[in-house]
Amino acid sequence: MQRLSAIAEQLLAQSRAAGASQAEVSCNEDSGLSVNVRMGEVETVEATRDRGIAVTVYFGTRKGSASTADLRDDSLQATVAQACAIARHTEDDPASGLADAELMAKTQREFDSWHPAAFDADRAIGIALAAEAAGREVDARIGNSDGASANAGATISVYANSHGFLGAERSTSYSIGCALIAGEGEDMQRDSWYSVALAEGDLDAPELVGRKAAQRTLERLDPRSLPTGEVPVLFAAEMARSLIGHYLSAVSGGALYRKASFLLDSVGTRVFPDWFDIDELPFLPRGFRSAAFDAEGVATRESPLVRDGIVQRYVLGSYSARKLGLQTTANAGGVHNLQVRANAGGLPELVQRMGRGLLVTELMGQGVNAITGDYSRGAAGFWIEGGRIAHPVDGITIAGNLKTMFGSIEAVGGDIDPRSHVRMGSMLLGRMTVAGTG
Repeated sequence: MQRLSAIAEQLLAQSRAAGASQAEVSCNEDSGLSVNVRMGEVETVEATRDRGIAVTVYFGTRKGSASTADLRDDSLQATVAQACAIARHTEDDPASGLADAELMAKTQREFDSWHPAAFDADRAIGIALAAEAAGREVDARIGNSDGASANAGATISVYANSHGFLGAERSTSYSIGCALIAGEGEDMQRDSWYSVALAEGDLDAPELVGRKAAQRTLERLDPRSLPTGEVPVLFAAEMARSLIGHYLSAVSGGALYRKASFLLDSVGTRVFPDWFDIDELPFLPRGFRSAAFDAEGVATRESPLVRDGIVQRYVLGSYSARKLGLQTTANAGGVHNLQVRANAGGLPELVQRMGRGLLVTELMGQGVNAITGDYSRGAAGFWIEGGRIAHPVDGITIAGNLKTMFGSIEAVGGDIDPRSHVRMGSMLLGRMTVAGTG
C-alpha cells in the first residue's frame, strides 16, 4: 500500500507540473491461485500476479486517460504525458472532472476483508479433489464430472486525486466450486454448487460443496416441459438476485442520461409493492462490497434505494449525476452491499404458499430489453403442485415485463444466499408467462 500510495502521489505531482487543472490516479495490484481438476486428475494450475496504474488528467473540461503496468520512472512519466496529450485533443465536456471536493471521504476504515492464508498449489489441488470425490460418491448415477475448482486471490488498491484525497483498500477472496453430470446419453443433466468468502475459514467444507452439487444434479434427472400458460413463478435466491441486477441497471446513471431505461423519471414513483425495501449498507464487516469511499473518493453512506416500494434515488457517479443535473450518490464503480427486505420464511414456506407454479433454479440467455423492460429467458427448475415439488422442468421460456414483474412480487423469503453483495432470499411473483412444449 505504501509503495502504491507513493506512486499515486508522484503521478499527481507530475500531472500538475504538466499543466493539468485536475488529476486522479488508480493503482491496483492483484495476486491469485486457481486450480481445476476433473475426474480425479489435475487439469490446470494457474498463478497470477498483475498490477495496473491508470492516470486521468483534466484540462478544464477536457479529459485524457492512459495506463501502464510498468513502474519504472520513465514509463510513469510517459503515461502522464500520454494522458495529457489525449486531453489536449479531446472536446470539452461540461460534465467531466473530479467529484466535488467537499464530498471526499474524511476517514479510512477497515471492514475485516483482509485474511491472507497459506494457499499453495498442493493444498488447493487437495481441496478441489476432495469436493469432486465427495460429489461423485453420492450416487452411482453420477458418472461424469464437469470439474471442481479451488481459488484464492488478494487485491490491494489505492485511489488518489488532486483534491488531496488518498484512499487505500485491500481484500482477499476464496472459493470452491464443483459441477457434476448424472444420467446417460440425451438424458444427462448437469448442475453445480459453490462457496465463496473473504476468509478461507468462512468457506463451506469441500465435501459439503461436492455433495450439494450432487444433490442438485440428481434432482434434475428426468425433466419434463410444460404447457404454455400463465402461472406463479418462484425464483430461488441465487436467481432472484438477477432481477435486482436488472433494476439496478435501469436506475443507473449511464442508462438514464442516455434515455436507455424503462425507469426514466422514476424517483418518487412506486415500482414495487408497498412493503418492499432495498437498502445500501456499505459498512458491513466482511461484506463483499464494503467500502468507505467509491471509485472517485466520495464518502459512502447507508441509504435506501427503495422504501415502501417507492424509488428513493438513482445509482450515480459524478459524471452521470452532472449529466442529469443531480449529485453523485457515491456509486462510481457500482453499488455496495444491498439488503432486500424479507417478508416471508424460507424456500419451503414459499413453495407451500405458491401451491401450484414454477420454481426457477437456472436461467439462460440474455433476453432483456433495457429500454422497454421486456423480459424473456430460458429457464429450468421444478414444477410445484399441491405445495410440493412434483418433477423437474427444463426446455421452457419465462417471459414478462420487468416493471409489471416488480409490481407483482408477492413475497421475498428469509433464505438469504450469502454468496453475493446483494443479500436476499427467494422471490415469489404472482404471474408470468411460461412457454414450453408439453
